Amino acid sequence: MHADARAGAETPPPVCVELPQPENSITEELDKGLFRTRLASGAEVWTERMESMRSAAVGFWFRSGSAHEPSDMLGSAHMLEHMVFKGTARRTAHQIASDIEDLGGSLDAYTAHEHTAFLGRVPDTHITTIVDVLSDLAFHPKLDPADLALEREVVLEEIARSEDTPDDLVFDLHAEFLYAGHVYGRLILGNRESVSEMDVDALRGLHEKTCHPSNLVVAAAGRLEHEEFLEQVVERLPGGVEPAGDSIEAPVNLGSGLLRVSRPSGRQSHIVAGGAGVPAGDPLRHAVILVGTALGGGMGSRLFQRIREEMGLAYAVYEFRAFYLRAGHIGAYVGTRPETADRAREALMAELRKLADKGLTTEELETTRTQLKGQVVLSLESPGSRMYRLASLALAGEPYRSLDQVMDLIDGVTESDASQAASLYDPDGLAVLELSPA
Repeated sequence: MHADARAGAETPPPVCVELPQPENSITEELDKGLFRTRLASGAEVWTERMESMRSAAVGFWFRSGSAHEPSDMLGSAHMLEHMVFKGTARRTAHQIASDIEDLGGSLDAYTAHEHTAFLGRVPDTHITTIVDVLSDLAFHPKLDPADLALEREVVLEEIARSEDTPDDLVFDLHAEFLYAGHVYGRLILGNRESVSEMDVDALRGLHEKTCHPSNLVVAAAGRLEHEEFLEQVVERLPGGVEPAGDSIEAPVNLGSGLLRVSRPSGRQSHIVAGGAGVPAGDPLRHAVILVGTALGGGMGSRLFQRIREEMGLAYAVYEFRAFYLRAGHIGAYVGTRPETADRAREALMAELRKLADKGLTTEELETTRTQLKGQVVLSLESPGSRMYRLASLALAGEPYRSLDQVMDLIDGVTESDASQAASLYDPDGLAVLELSPA
């Protein structure tokens, strides 16, 4: 039995609490000061009170991203994320920014494969303002053709910047290679052609289908009260159509082998080796995180010590991983000069082979376990990180676990679990992409 199953059995049920709340909604206290409300519309509102803070981080997440786009609208989710900041019926683009920045706060947004997020952080005395601004831009954007003409140029510049940043570009190219036509391999930014042909009517249709309460997760952490925050959110939620549903299917065939790609200029070769991992809800996930940390998660990791410290072949070398709802991937990256690319790639693959064949030593497993638990503790020191944690649980449909229960999950990773996770790095099944100057 995997560690997740053991800890899941010990997780106490959430406690329903008596708070004034919207009709047909359910509010549960999952931990001290941590609440979740499920609204009748399907929206979820999560908050965590951090008494020592004098600020709050607030985010609106919609369960729609680049993987949900129609094939003829690549990059539309990302373009919509940009366009909502161009103005609403109540605010100009400048007012959206100044309403928060004049308070000392900040706004941000991002698009991922499975969701889109609008985020802000403000002093705790201005939570009403951040909720109002985020709900305004998320639900009531103008989506004006003149704004699209301008923002199209901004996104084309963003694409150009990505193409001029090879250590970013190599991951985009590798995702396309690995996922072999599946939506998880799509470029979130889209491409020049798709962005150039995008029109406002299409973006309005996308907004209507995706940015509605039934598709929404709101998460907040800091100095706030759940009841008051919930009221502020609910009074700003519009009506909306029912969501189209998650249309993503699990990938069937993944790419493998070595693919070399040339670019016109540059001074480094960038090498990414990656393959199938596990989905977000898989019981092996914590073992995958632990093994990845041992492989390339810091200066003491195998890859750093071998390829940088012992061989001097790279400045940057590390592991990476992603957990989607229907799939996941693992891998490693190294950047090196073209004349040492073959040696660096061979050294990288040798370390992956060693890991896949022999797994972690007992000492390594225990040391990495301690390292990972420390990283978890340190990662939860800010309202922003706590907010992200709440949202990730809601988006993945995972049960809430206290910090102690998360530690138990890490402690519960067995040598067998670690060996199974290590086997994912078998070089024979990996897709290796090398991006080098021509």
